[in-house]
Amino acid sequence: MHPINWLIVGAYLTYVVVDGVRRSRGTDEIQGYFLANRSLPWWAVGLSVMATQLSAVTMIGTTGQGATDGLRFVQFYFGLPLAMVILGVTLVPFLRGAGVYTAYEYLERRFGPGTRTLTALLFLLSRGMSCGVIIAAPAVVFSAVFGWPLIWCVALIGIPTVAYTMLGGIQAVTWADVKQMILIVFALLAVVVVLIVQMPVSPGEALHIAGATGRLKVFDFSFNLSETYTFWSGLIGGTFLMLSYFGTDQSQVQRYLAAKSVNAARTSLLMSAYWKIPLQALVLLVGVMVFVYYQFSPAPLLYNPAHESAVVDARGAEYQALQDRYGEAWELREGAARHAADRAAAQEAAAQEAMNDFLAREADVQLIRTEALSMAEEVTGEPSRDVNYIIPRFVLGELPIGLAGLFIAAIIAAAMSSISSELNSLSTTSIIDFYRRWFRPEASDAHYLKVSKVATAFWGVFACFVAVYAVSLGSLIEVVNRFGSFFYGSILGVFLLAMVSRARGIGAFFGLIAGMGAVAAVTVFAPDVSFLWHNVIGAATVLGVGVVLMGRSVAPPGRSSTR
Repeated sequence: MHPINWLIVGAYLTYVVVDGVRRSRGTDEIQGYFLANRSLPWWAVGLSVMATQLSAVTMIGTTGQGATDGLRFVQFYFGLPLAMVILGVTLVPFLRGAGVYTAYEYLERRFGPGTRTLTALLFLLSRGMSCGVIIAAPAVVFSAVFGWPLIWCVALIGIPTVAYTMLGGIQAVTWADVKQMILIVFALLAVVVVLIVQMPVSPGEALHIAGATGRLKVFDFSFNLSETYTFWSGLIGGTFLMLSYFGTDQSQVQRYLAAKSVNAARTSLLMSAYWKIPLQALVLLVGVMVFVYYQFSPAPLLYNPAHESAVVDARGAEYQALQDRYGEAWELREGAARHAADRAAAQEAAAQEAMNDFLAREADVQLIRTEALSMAEEVTGEPSRDVNYIIPRFVLGELPIGLAGLFIAAIIAAAMSSISSELNSLSTTSIIDFYRRWFRPEASDAHYLKVSKVATAFWGVFACFVAVYAVSLGSLIEVVNRFGSFFYGSILGVFLLAMVSRARGIGAFFGLIAGMGAVAAVTVFAPDVSFLWHNVIGAATVLGVGVVLMGRSVAPPGRSSTR
């Protein structure tokens, strides 16, 4: 990468750490460190919430998803507006009025320490793993493109983020998120402009080609439990996932607990409801436009440079023959793509004939790529899913000097915003729900702050280990949501049960165990069921068990049966 690009990346990393140190003022008490003294304005909280979601997984995995699968993924967020409205009138005033540091702290008042501890533990496991996936996304960029060991790339992202999170707490995290969100949106818009300028066809013709391959298809109204991205899975399963994420995940709850008021917290959530889907569509559109760009500019046969190098070393002659076939097929497809673009405004029969020819050539190219991916899997013994490498290769190979550095900085910004938020919430839950609750209930704020910084470092190391493993699991945006969906539905069920006046601690505790068991059983014995439905299954199971056990007097662990 050009030195100017490195200068931009280095300047950004330095700025974020220095700003984190500056924001550490006023965080010498746990309320300031964990909740910013409940003083944050709604727009800062709203941008921080959006920045936490718009991670490097989004910048790399979602754009790659757009390039390979089109806009269908946006259906995943159709339940978001509904979830935000529900949370605004239920859990937001509920938890704000409780005066708690964590969402799980409230559960002890309602159901006892056993339910609180188990729920908090599940959050720590799910969020710790998801944080690892988010670190993995930018690590992929550096490892694949520069040939650096993955563990060093993970450290490059993780260490600066852990540093400013430890120093500044939620105050530093939130205001860093605001700046990072601006950088991310600017970088995405700049890439769209560059793609439009560099492509040899008009934007309308580009979209015509993308539409012919199905990449502009948004809605799928089929009701199929094994299909992840449909209107119904997004509306129903997505609503449960978003209710769980924004209503019970401490990384999000901590945001609106730090807001100035209940109204400020509600408005910050509505900001996501209005803007998340258009922003996600923009991210996917970048991927779609990259796909069209590569119809007219040579693309790598394998986007993962490490796998490409391994295949060349092990089966060079065979791979070269495949490369020759790919080159010929690509030239034929490129000519067909230009012809289809030229005929877009022609009579229907001529336009359709040109487009059919292009689609046939596209199928030939994809068939050869499938052979190359299979060869890579045989040589490396690893899944060769290179969806996460498409955008990194495009950014560093095609973008102008300066803009490439800006986009890499935006990827790092997206990673940092999500990682810092999650590390801060992991630290908060570790200290409030475990350390202070079970080990040191009486200690000074200075002591809790010191231990919280140790907890931040621990979870940072844990996430880095997960990151090394997560890279091989496929589309990172799917991996992070798969991790979350395994836990989220059951956790949501406990909070829904808390709103039922007759619900008892035994129902919540054993309902949570049953919910996790039901999701695990579906994962093992019905793997074709999409992970989005796991949220519905988990929540419904917890509620069902909780209702059945309403009249029982047996107490869950940590609480007597007397009420």
